[in-house]
Formats: sequence, structure tokens, C-alpha cells
Amino acid sequence: MSQSVPPAGNPFADGAVPPAPAPAPVRNNVALGLVAGLVAAVVGALAYGGIMRAMADEDGSYSEIGFLALGVGALVGVALGKLGGRNPILPIAGVPLALLGVFLGQMFGYALMMSWWSELAGTPVTLTELFTSEFTRLFEAWKEESDFMSVLFFAIAGYEGFVITKKLGG
Repeated sequence: MSQSVPPAGNPFADGAVPPAPAPAPVRNNVALGLVAGLVAAVVGALAYGGIMRAMADEDGSYSEIGFLALGVGALVGVALGKLGGRNPILPIAGVPLALLGVFLGQMFGYALMMSWWSELAGTPVTLTELFTSEFTRLFEAWKEESDFMSVLFFAIAGYEGFVITKKLGG
């Protein structure tokens, strides 16, 4: 009894071509992309603010790290590009969403630091108070501390929000 043995070598030598894989489905869900981008901006803002607070010292000084802005912009870009798809509006939407994420992150960071420093001074102010009745004070502190580096952080985040969305969506 003999069994057939497949020919050695190239299985496609007789001219048979394997079928082409099915094309990838087109992702083009603008609404899902925008919602995901907004959620990413908020998540990035919370992380940004938390790290700002972690970098603060008891003497009232703090360090701000530019990579945080880059991270927020990248997070927004990934969310928009992966879930939103190829729509040309999404990279443009990545810019304000990334800027919003950095702004909210800085505001949250200042609020966390001000709350901590007020507690150390013996006159505690809660986060809720800072974002409601004391919001003007919080915003003034943010404006006072803003400098060229802050503008650079915003530019980095907006750029990353645009570029990453464009690269992943297209």
C-alpha cells in the first residue's frame, strides 16, 4: 500500500495562487472617535494633575514635566485614530481635545497643590471649593504661573493630538 506524499518544495509551483485576504474593514465612526478622544483627554488630565501634585514640595514649589503634555496629546490621538478612523475632521479635532486635556490637567494639578498647601497652612480648602466658589482664585493662580514653557506644553500636546490621529486613522 502506498500513500500519496505531497510534493517537496514550493506548494504553489503548479501556478496555484492562494486567495487574497479579505480587506480590512474601513473604520469611520466619527462619533465614537470624538467620544473616545474626550474620554482620553479627561483621563490624561487626571493623570497630568496627579503627577503635578506628586512633584510638588511642601515649600510651595513644584516641577512641571513636558512629557505629560506629550502623553495627553498622544492619548487623545490614539483614541481618535484607533476608534474614529479615517475621517479628515478627526485630526483637526485632536488639537482642541489635546489642548483641553492639558488645560484641565494643569487646573486639576493646581487645585490638588493648593488644597494640599492650604491644609499644611492650617486653613484647608477642598477641591470642590476650589472648582466652585474659589474658581477665580484657582484660575488666577494658573494664569500667574503660565509662562513660555506652558505655551510650549500646549503646542506639543496639540501637535501630538493632530499627528497621531492622522497617522493612526489614515
